[in-house]
Amino acid sequence: MMGNNDLSVNPDSAGSPAPTRPRGLFNSIKFFVFCQSLLQLAQLLVSGCMKSSISTIERRYGLSSQKSGMLASFNEVGNTILIIFVSFFGSRVHRPRCIGGGALLACLASLLMAMPHLLSGVYDYTGRISSSSSDNSSGLCLPGSAHLPSSSNHTCRAQQTSTREVAYPLLVLGQLLLGIGAVPIQPFGISYIDDHASRKNSPLYLGILLAMTSIGPAFGFIMGSFMLRYYVDFDKLSADQIELDSRDLRWVGAWWLGFLVASCLLFLTALPFLFFPRNMLKEDHDDAESPVDSKQLQTQPLQELTLPQFLKSFPSIAMRTLRSPIYLLVVLAQVNLAALLSGLATFMAKFIERQFNQTVAYSAMMIGGVLIPLVVLGTILGGVLMRRFNLSVFGASKLCTVAILLCTFSAVPLLLVGCSTQKVSGVFPHSSKELVCSAGCGCPLEDFNPVCGSDGVEFRSPCHAGCSSVETDPNNKPTNYTSCGCVSGGLGSALPGTCGSGCSHLLPPFMALLSLTSFIASFSQTPSYMMILRTVPAEDKSFAVGVQYMLFRVLAFLPGPVLYGSVIDTTCILWGRKCGKQTSCHYYNLDSFRQRFLGLQSFFVCGGLLCFLLTVFILRRRAGCPDAVSSQKGDYELVSGQKPPADAPSREKDPQGVQT
Repeated sequence: MMGNNDLSVNPDSAGSPAPTRPRGLFNSIKFFVFCQSLLQLAQLLVSGCMKSSISTIERRYGLSSQKSGMLASFNEVGNTILIIFVSFFGSRVHRPRCIGGGALLACLASLLMAMPHLLSGVYDYTGRISSSSSDNSSGLCLPGSAHLPSSSNHTCRAQQTSTREVAYPLLVLGQLLLGIGAVPIQPFGISYIDDHASRKNSPLYLGILLAMTSIGPAFGFIMGSFMLRYYVDFDKLSADQIELDSRDLRWVGAWWLGFLVASCLLFLTALPFLFFPRNMLKEDHDDAESPVDSKQLQTQPLQELTLPQFLKSFPSIAMRTLRSPIYLLVVLAQVNLAALLSGLATFMAKFIERQFNQTVAYSAMMIGGVLIPLVVLGTILGGVLMRRFNLSVFGASKLCTVAILLCTFSAVPLLLVGCSTQKVSGVFPHSSKELVCSAGCGCPLEDFNPVCGSDGVEFRSPCHAGCSSVETDPNNKPTNYTSCGCVSGGLGSALPGTCGSGCSHLLPPFMALLSLTSFIASFSQTPSYMMILRTVPAEDKSFAVGVQYMLFRVLAFLPGPVLYGSVIDTTCILWGRKCGKQTSCHYYNLDSFRQRFLGLQSFFVCGGLLCFLLTVFILRRRAGCPDAVSSQKGDYELVSGQKPPADAPSREKDPQGVQT
């Protein structure tokens, strides 16, 4: 029956068709898909900025990879707590306005994440603290010089107060608010589109929407790449005061600038959602559907529960949703792939930077300009295949299985593409004998200003190389260190900067394999989402999406970056120190870095493949059972792929939500 809030109908013309709602711009599901895509683009732009700048933030504020991974995953905390409740009440609230409100909160969070730069002083990289004192301001080997750590204690205390003790909590708070603001955006958008789009176009719309979840971070990486080309304090220092270049291991780019741009875009894309209606007529069915159909979810008994009733019935609802083996296996498969994605998105740019001796900006460009666009293309093609062949749930499961199986074959060779760590005196391979030549130089343990000796050996600083003189350019920047006692028996020289791993020529084949792997894996994204939407009762759809996103966050996005960061930290062979405390890692064992980082990703690929194989096995068994073949969810065949006739009698649902 129609509720009091339904569109008014003349009782005298009960036999006439219900009047249709005017198809204005804000009553078009296509325009909603367009606006939703732009909003997700802007929202995920913040995520892309964070991921592309993660190693830069590590360096700027002296964080370990585990701590930066925790920062990257912290936006999932608020999201995890609220996602189920927001999705469960999705059909009871004004979804477009909730989406707009969440976007405005995300706008505020993005502004907050840029605040540490505005509140902090000038970036004081290793060497600048000692330069303010009287000891060894040149960084050269000065036998007999005294290196007194107490000379910079005052500066150390100021740096600790203005950076590490203030910046990290602000970044964490910004991530927390960003996660809370993002809660309604994608779940409400997906359920709103699936409720009001035609069944034929729904997979295509969903594919476009999911593609935007990749395009957003892609633009974030690309924008981050451009921002990181500028020095972090370009707004505080003049050009002649900037001594570092982008290839210096101490370089920090303008990581904060991207968050300001993303905040403006979020504000602009949030405004249209204040004007969309709570419900609109289903696409291409203006004459066939009455307004009661657009309010179908609101008349379901499940959606009439109050909040206390919902909290009381929550365990049984969750068990009813998770009791579907297809739903559970598909979600677990997606969890494995999401865990893989969390590590790739957070630390792959850092991996390329270290493994192939590239700048941070170039590494971010490789991810945003090459890798992610191929993921977007694969996601869209997955939706096109679903629409073109009208795949059933069984067909979708086979498509996902084949895609992940091919992905496995292309992912394993990645473990072999790379090279070992360059030789660093006293660090790799570790040998204290190599430091005897600079023992009388009194080099501070905190010094980190890498130089590359003429014999191909790298040193932590000119002092550690035993260099006693330096050649400079007209701008007084070092160009060559000479009289180096530790290079070629005391007869060599050293150039500023790292020697590098010598692996830059392997970057093209590595990116080709990685792009192929990501492209193939992305084919499974849209079919797996459609499998979830078509294997749960209509009244549980929003709740099922909420459970799905909760499991994503609890099992993948929340622990994933922390796990990857912890694994990366185990490969560190030299930690930096500043003011007597450990900071970020200076050197990694590149063989261990590659094997553990990519090995962990291969493990998650195999986990996803196993789950999809089990769905194929279960659905194949159901294909031989007439009851299973006839079990449908929302007029969608699990096995045959054929839709029921339009005049088929309606089916009643059993208590488990399965139509009979």
